Amino acid sequence: MAIRKSLVAVPARLQSSRLPNKVLADIGGKPMIQRVLERCRQAADVEAVVLCTDSPQLQELARGWGVPVLMTSDQCRSGSERIASVAEDLMRLVWADQAPVPEQTAIINVQGDQPFIDPAVITAMVREFQSRDPVPAVVTPVYGLQPDTVHNPNVVKTLLAHDGRALYFSRSAIPHVRDVAPEDWHHHTTFWGHVGMYGFRGDVLAAWDQLPASPLEDLERLEQLRLLEAGHTIATFEVQGTSLSVDTSDQLEQARRIAAEL
Repeated sequence: MAIRKSLVAVPARLQSSRLPNKVLADIGGKPMIQRVLERCRQAADVEAVVLCTDSPQLQELARGWGVPVLMTSDQCRSGSERIASVAEDLMRLVWADQAPVPEQTAIINVQGDQPFIDPAVITAMVREFQSRDPVPAVVTPVYGLQPDTVHNPNVVKTLLAHDGRALYFSRSAIPHVRDVAPEDWHHHTTFWGHVGMYGFRGDVLAAWDQLPASPLEDLERLEQLRLLEAGHTIATFEVQGTSLSVDTSDQLEQARRIAAEL
C-alpha cells in the first residue's frame, strides 16, 4: 500500500545531559527549537509539523508559533521513543475524520537540536517513501564521509549493502579494511556517515515499545540498532553532507556563527 499521509514529528526536551536547555538557546535572535520547526514547515509534501515534548514551557512557545503540540512522558529515553509514545495521536492529526491507516503514513523524526536542517532533505525522505514498492519500514539519509572523519567516533557510520540497505551503524569505521593502514582505508571503499533523521512507516513506529531489548543499542548508544536487531529493514538514500547537531557549547557557538552569516 502506498504512502498517503506524511508528517514531521520533532521530539524535544529541556533536560539535555550535555547541554541543558539547549533547544531554548538563542541562535541569531531565535530559540533553537523555533529554527528547527520553521525549517520543517518549509518542506514539501508534509501535511503537519508537530512538536512532541514533556515541557509545558516548550508547549506554550510552540503554540505561540502556530505549531501543534503533543505532550509526552518525561521518561522517554530517546527521540524515537518519545514520538512513538504518541504515534496514534500523530496519525489522527493528519488523517482528520478518516480512520488512520498506519501502513500508509510516513512519520519523519527530526531532532530538536538541528537548527539548520535542510527542508529539501525532509521532502526527499517523504518522496522515498512514496516511490518505493514495497513501502520500507524505515528510511534514513546517508552521506559520503571525508577521509578526516572516517575514524572520528563522534561521527556515526553506516555500513551499506549493495542495494542501499543499512547493514549496521557504528561509531567505529566500518567496514574494516584488512591489511591496509587505517589512514588509507578511504582509498579502498566509500565510508558512509549517517544523518540523524529517521522516517518511519506508521505501523513500525507505533510498535516501538514491542521491540525487544537490543544489546547492540546499549553498547553503541545508537537507537537504530534496536530496529536492525528486531529484523526491520532500514532503507537509505544519499544526500550531500549532514546538518549540524548541537550537543556541546562549542557546537552552539558554531551555530551562532552560521546564523550570523545567513
